[in-house]
Amino acid sequence: MLEYQLTTHSYEETEILGAKISELLKAGDVIVLNGDLGVGKTTLTRGLARGLGIKRNVKSPTFTLIREYKDGRLPLYHMDAYRLESSPDEDLGFDEYFNGDGITIVEWPQFIKDEIPAEHISINIARLSDTDRQIVFKLHGEKYADRKFGDL
Repeated sequence: MLEYQLTTHSYEETEILGAKISELLKAGDVIVLNGDLGVGKTTLTRGLARGLGIKRNVKSPTFTLIREYKDGRLPLYHMDAYRLESSPDEDLGFDEYFNGDGITIVEWPQFIKDEIPAEHISINIARLSDTDRQIVFKLHGEKYADRKFGDL
């Protein structure tokens, strides 16, 4: 497993980082986002969507569970598993997303941990101050070994 760490110093830097990440992604990639409420998970996803060429406004899928954006270079499937804490066994067709033609991002992945593919990217975001965020990338699986995450 490869691991990279960096710090952003503003909302804008976190969004720009998301756009840079998008350049390294391929169809079928799965990203799990970890971090407290309000730490910047959706901000990072918004930047990633912009980097994929998605024009629609990216919002947290807390109440819908899954938002699909198909107007970019690759489809983006943005999931929020927080509400599944009380019913993690519900079959929502995760395999179709995880093995599909787009990028899948999962916020609160601990609530569907048995569904997450072994090969995935985990991104942990921690609040250092009001504006600073420590972001740690962990690349799980050989399919990510050739990606240049160390250049971000």
